[in-house]
This record gives sequence, structure tokens and C-alpha cells, in this order.
Amino acid sequence: MRILTHRKTAGIRNRKRHAIGAERTPIHVTTGDQVRVMRGEDKGKEGKVLHVFRKTGRITVDGVNIVKKHRKARRPDEQSGIIEQPAPIHASNVMLLDPKSGGPTRVRARINDDGTKERIAVKSGDALPRARAR
Repeated sequence: MRILTHRKTAGIRNRKRHAIGAERTPIHVTTGDQVRVMRGEDKGKEGKVLHVFRKTGRITVDGVNIVKKHRKARRPDEQSGIIEQPAPIHASNVMLLDPKSGGPTRVRARINDDGTKERIAVKSGDALPRARAR
């Protein structure tokens, strides 16, 4: 019987491909943050971050990038039809809102004396609280 030599290298390539596909991108916003859209069709709109997709680098913002979805009733008491829901946009198209002035700001990180890491608004220098909505 002939030994298959090409199968040995396929495992290494697949592991490398999986590692690339599974890596998460760092995103400057978290769930519950107030953001303003800076680019795209919904430029200027503000909303709360509903969901963060770290693998793709995209976020869902409440009231932004609304798409229509045709939904079929799954149960007899459910109504089928066309519903509107927010679709994900890329995280680079939004900026976090400064808690002091209400305007868009960049985010910087600082490590406190007790060793905890906190986010700082570049515009005002205030700490940004992590508001995680559940």
C-alpha cells in the first residue's frame, strides 16, 4: 500500500487558516456605548451599540443601517411579514461620544494605580464608563 505524504502538510495549513479566521480584532467600542456615525449613508445619526462582532470588526447600532427582512411565521400564533431591523456596520465608521461635551471623541487607555485599565476620552480627559447592556 502506498503512503500518502501530501496529507501530512494539509493539517498544518488548515490549522494556520483556522487561527487566522478565529482571531478577534480589537474594537474601541463596547456594548451599551453611545456612538455617532461618521461615515456612510447614516452619517450624523447617534445611537446605542447593541452588539459587537469581534471576528468581523463590525457593530450593530440602534436605529442605524435599518434593513427590511422578510420573516416567515414560525408558530401558528406568530405574524409573518416584513420587519425592519438594524444591520451591522464597520466599527471604524463610528466614534464614541464624550460624556462631558456630547461630541465625538477618540479613545485612549490608561492603567490606574490599582492596576485596572480604563478608557479615557481624548477630548475632555474624562474616564468613559463601561456600560454593558444585557
